[in-house]
Amino acid sequence: MTEYLITFNDEWVPDHTVEQLAEKSAAVRPVIEEMQAAGVLIFTNGGLDRSTAVFSVEKVDGEPVFTDGPYVETKEHLGGFAVVDVADDAAARHWAGKLATALDWPQEVHRFRGPGQTHLGHVGKE
Repeated sequence: MTEYLITFNDEWVPDHTVEQLAEKSAAVRPVIEEMQAAGVLIFTNGGLDRSTAVFSVEKVDGEPVFTDGPYVETKEHLGGFAVVDVADDAAARHWAGKLATALDWPQEVHRFRGPGQTHLGHVGKE
C-alpha cells in the first residue's frame, strides 16, 4: 500500500455562505464514510484557511523565528486534505475524483515517498 495526500488550496474554492459550506459537508460525508469503510482513510481535515494559521516559523541566523499568523509571502493556503493508504495511483485517482465531485472543487494528489527515499527515488541510509 502507498500513502497519498489528496488536497485542495483555499484559493481554488470560491467564497461560500455558511449554508453552502454545510451543503458541501453533507455532500462529502458519504465519501468520507465510504473511504473509512474501505479502510483507506488515514486522516482528513477540511477546515483550514488563512484564519486558522496559528504561527509561521523560519530560520534567521541559524535560529527559528516565530511570527503570529500565516507566512506573509504565502499566496496559496491549504484548504483541506485527506491522507489515504491505497494500492496505487489508480486507487488514489478514484478517491480524489469522488472528493472533487462531491465538493465541486479541484483536488491535487501527491504520493508520499517511502521511508528513506529522496526526491530522486534513491534509498537513503537506515
